[in-house]
Amino acid sequence: MLTIWTVVRFLHVLGAALWVGGQLTVSLVVLPLARRSLDDERRGSLLTAIGRRFGILTVALFLPVQIGTGVALAWRHGVTWESLLVPGYGQILAAKLAMFAVVMLAAALHSAASSRGYPVFSRIMAVTSLVASVGVIALAAALPAA
Repeated sequence: MLTIWTVVRFLHVLGAALWVGGQLTVSLVVLPLARRSLDDERRGSLLTAIGRRFGILTVALFLPVQIGTGVALAWRHGVTWESLLVPGYGQILAAKLAMFAVVMLAAALHSAASSRGYPVFSRIMAVTSLVASVGVIALAAALPAA
């Protein structure tokens, strides 16, 4: 049966899929092709434009949807600050939230380093964000059904 909670959960999963899928697409498809096909200037312009668009979508769409649906789902499951310390659902959710914070911090640092011309640090933060994003998905999959 389709309920409001089904829609909320669907939006939460869809947002995560778009975020991680976008990161994987850029990393595994766009970057290798851009490196092979474009000179340094054109590659830089393209990747900057992709990064800006991804950043705008993140702030305008992804974050509000993820935070809103995440808070709603936690409320629905009766999650409290205290329950985040309880083994099982609470601790796994707490780890997922901490990993999500790492993802957002790494993504912000990647953007800042990229725009300020620090390519090595920018790449490290991009990889950190991607790996941590996959970690968030793994922790989400580990959440016990409630």
